[in-house]
Amino acid sequence: MSIDLARWPRAAQWAMLGAGSIACAAALLALQMPAALLLGPMLAAIACGTNGASVRTPEATYIAAQAIVGVMIANTITPAIVQTFYAHWPWFVVSVLATLAGSSGLGIVLSRYARSLPGTTAIWGVTPGAATAMVLLAESFGADARLVAFMQYLRVILVAFGAAAVAHFWLHLGNVPRVPIAWFAWFDPVALAATLAVALVGAVLGVRLRLPAGALLLPAFAAIALHLGGYLRIELPPWLLAATYAAVGWTIGLRFTRESLRYALRALGPILLSIIALLALCGALSWLLAYWTGENALTAYLAMSPGGMDTVAIIAASSPQAIDLPFVMSLQAARLLLVIAFGPALARFVATRTQPAAQAAGQGTGARPGVD
Repeated sequence: MSIDLARWPRAAQWAMLGAGSIACAAALLALQMPAALLLGPMLAAIACGTNGASVRTPEATYIAAQAIVGVMIANTITPAIVQTFYAHWPWFVVSVLATLAGSSGLGIVLSRYARSLPGTTAIWGVTPGAATAMVLLAESFGADARLVAFMQYLRVILVAFGAAAVAHFWLHLGNVPRVPIAWFAWFDPVALAATLAVALVGAVLGVRLRLPAGALLLPAFAAIALHLGGYLRIELPPWLLAATYAAVGWTIGLRFTRESLRYALRALGPILLSIIALLALCGALSWLLAYWTGENALTAYLAMSPGGMDTVAIIAASSPQAIDLPFVMSLQAARLLLVIAFGPALARFVATRTQPAAQAAGQGTGARPGVD
């Protein structure tokens, strides 16, 4: 039996979302699932969104959450990360280019044979990168933005849960003594204020300068420079990180509405196959990456995961004793930059050459199946 949350007051919707997030996160914590504080709120948000919830995470809150995740990444970075990138950059570049080539191939196949994905929708939907940027670029190029958004965010969620599950079973976390979270342990208020200042100033500049993923990357780079230079001691209490993870999970999960799911249902089969194929490709590339670089397989797997950088960072940071986070984030950042730099041009190049076939099959470039 479904609940029509659209009829509820906004305060009641937020209360339902908060209670569901706490319940889901608590259950995942009991199972010792990595990134439970992210995945729990994400699950609750999906449930609320598909039952008519109209609330959305404020844009400013999501920007602040990205900035704090960026600072969290910076807190794990040491001078060794530069050495790591320098030592392995050829393999990083090869891995990223192979991922782009594979996603383009999947887009071509879907464009030609999946009639439920009109025009260039498939090309943009399978391109790994900043999901929001891909949706906006796709709409400007005449693709169906709703299906592109569904493909992009469904992949982000499946990658998040898949990576968390792999980390859970790979590390056998059920056999590891659980360390209670000290939610309200003492923290240095001056260091926290300085950390938040760097995060928020970096986020504002990143947004105003319209840098791709600027709200995440600019605070991360600024905090890295200040942290390594000895000018900033990063302080991030557990309660702040929990709130940050919840904001990220809610933002992604609430994008899934019943209408969007119903609209995308007839394309669900090809979409799932494309996501599974991309995950398989990245899994194979991670095995090669581990072989080439000598890193452990779990680190290579997370480094190659084609999901959001923020979700991968949260999952990797949950098991720092077994995962080389600088390696993971070096490759994720390199891929993000290369995809942003070359992904749109590559998608347009492939789309231009698949349009005649799509139009011959009765799929106009901007055609949108009627759903009102």
